[in-house]
Amino acid sequence: MFNRKSRDDILARVNFPLYTVQMLTNRHVIVGGGGGSSKTGVANGFEIFEISHNGKNFLAEEVTRHETGPIVVMNFSTYKNAKRTYIVAGQENHCQLYNVDSVITTEDSIENIGSENNQNDLRERKPKAKLKTDNNKNSKKLKFIIKPSDSVQSDFNGLEPLLRVIRVHPSGQLLVTGGTDCQVRVWKFPSLQPAAVLKGHSKEIDDMDFSTFNNLLVTVAKDGLCIIWDCLKAKEISKLKWSQPEGSKYLYKRCRFGVIEGEKACAVYTLANPTGLAKKQKSYLQKWLPESGELLRMSNFDESLSALAVRNDGRFVAVGSMFSGSVSIHASFSLQKVLNIPGAHSMFVTGLEFLPVSDNIHTVTSNAEAAVLSISVDNHLCIHTLHYRKTIPLWLGIVILVATLFLTFVFCSYLGI
Repeated sequence: MFNRKSRDDILARVNFPLYTVQMLTNRHVIVGGGGGSSKTGVANGFEIFEISHNGKNFLAEEVTRHETGPIVVMNFSTYKNAKRTYIVAGQENHCQLYNVDSVITTEDSIENIGSENNQNDLRERKPKAKLKTDNNKNSKKLKFIIKPSDSVQSDFNGLEPLLRVIRVHPSGQLLVTGGTDCQVRVWKFPSLQPAAVLKGHSKEIDDMDFSTFNNLLVTVAKDGLCIIWDCLKAKEISKLKWSQPEGSKYLYKRCRFGVIEGEKACAVYTLANPTGLAKKQKSYLQKWLPESGELLRMSNFDESLSALAVRNDGRFVAVGSMFSGSVSIHASFSLQKVLNIPGAHSMFVTGLEFLPVSDNIHTVTSNAEAAVLSISVDNHLCIHTLHYRKTIPLWLGIVILVATLFLTFVFCSYLGI
């Protein structure tokens, strides 16, 4: 369940800390997390919300909730093709695959799918008060049925095995996992059969991402390395290196590929935080060319960074901070900050995800040029919008230019110049 808050940027509040967020469809977002196995009464699982816009504000309506018993959901990845939708969740040291079936309903009730004791039953809940939108009150709704499928152990650290990150290849044929045992494992998808192990890191994996083109994979770990791989050949291509400030040490925290506008190529974006004696140094958002390892741009921050997202068209990048819970949106070309939301969350930002666009048309119609979702362990799902910058019509600009030239001429004539 979720409660609406007075702040316009808060879409929903769930009853467990949030660690991961991703778009499931063009209009549906899935968030996951939990309180772990401790007996605190805090749930574990994930929820799916439908995003809409009423002409003034974005709204979120819960459509499906799935609980995972005592196992927290720390990360997941989604994949959708013409026939089926999948969710792959990192649950402790295992990779859990879920099949997602969608149904159309006009009922007022919300389907609550799955529980620790009864994973596949549908339970009809009491009717909820409908959110006010400009849609018909009895409009059809898309609901989801979550069915647990295969599960495979994907981290083998003897002390505390933990799967930290999962990514599905854009083709839907491969899956990569990384965790505390320092290994990047490649699996066939959706069969979850082992395909390869990429050995290049000496400490636990923090983040990974696939490119849309050229079958590239980027990985970052606590050993300070950022490695570009050919994921089909299971071969290292390059390591990203830069001239760090003298006497400092930086670790990469997050990595994402982003499409370069107008080109069939991708750039790599990374977050780099100072460590040890260098903690008073700046943190950086960086943009790279992956194959050559060339550092193209950097933008600095006064605090450590914790979350990163790139919009599907590659035009905008979003960054979340560690201590102040702030969120900022940057133009990807220059990394110039175009929107800053200080204190978006009361605690550190754990995940970011842009609402996608298609052919420059937003899939959720709104008055925003860009909209990014953010989550935190404060249990909030928020949205932050970059409104279209105001422009004047061409004819008005021409009139102003002609009037300015005329007045300048009159003033110069008056002065006898």
